[in-house]
Amino acid sequence: MIYIVLCVIILLLYIRFLEYKVVFHPDKNLHAAPDKRALVYEDVSIRTPDNKQLHGWFIPQPNALQTLIFLHGNAGNISDRLDKIETFHHLGLNVFIFDYRGYGQSQGVPSEKGIYLDAVAAYDYLTSRADIDSGKIVAYGASLGGAVAVDLATKRSLTGIILDSTLSSGHDMARRLFPFVPVFMIKIRLDSLTKIQSVRIPKFFIHTQDDDVIPYALGQKLFQAAPGPKKFVTISGGHNDGWAISQSIWIDSMKAFFKQLLPENCNMK
Repeated sequence: MIYIVLCVIILLLYIRFLEYKVVFHPDKNLHAAPDKRALVYEDVSIRTPDNKQLHGWFIPQPNALQTLIFLHGNAGNISDRLDKIETFHHLGLNVFIFDYRGYGQSQGVPSEKGIYLDAVAAYDYLTSRADIDSGKIVAYGASLGGAVAVDLATKRSLTGIILDSTLSSGHDMARRLFPFVPVFMIKIRLDSLTKIQSVRIPKFFIHTQDDDVIPYALGQKLFQAAPGPKKFVTISGGHNDGWAISQSIWIDSMKAFFKQLLPENCNMK
């Protein structure tokens, strides 16, 4: 009996280890900064509700159409997202990107609960700034960041939400990655499938049909569960380079989404 209990404990610990390694791949070293792209930026430090210090960059855009909270994926850190930061800047947006706890220069160890707290802290920081219109904040979530964006949309008031190559739930991913593991043993839920049903703001989904990390079918499943208003755009290319391979479609569809959020008497370039 003791042997069986020990085997179960070892199995659970192994599953927890696998979960963590699959979900979180932080890099502590920043490789570049926005000034490498000639972008003016502010180095930002914020505190989370559980007293972790996070590091981020605020890239202002004069007369910005919206302010974008950039919620990045599970690997690397904010310095790996300069291409997208620059693209969103040129779309006429303020961009605030930050590292989750344990990533880059942010304190702590990443966890599902923790990254949700981090996003709330980022939003609250933006709304505390006198130069930000709190009624014009959009969340952009890429990959893992999509689950963070959906969670944030259930807790704070957003103008819209963009979900780029994201998943329906952690359990759905686990069934594909670890079909031998009963889903009730999976602790990291990332349950966007349930949460998104209460998100009524405009939603834009974009996903590559060739995704080699998060199956296209899971992106479609999340879209189908979402209430309107919503739109889904299909692109081509891999999980990490689809946006670059399908750049014209990606940029044009982003422009269309932000134009949808504008008042009728405003024009977007």
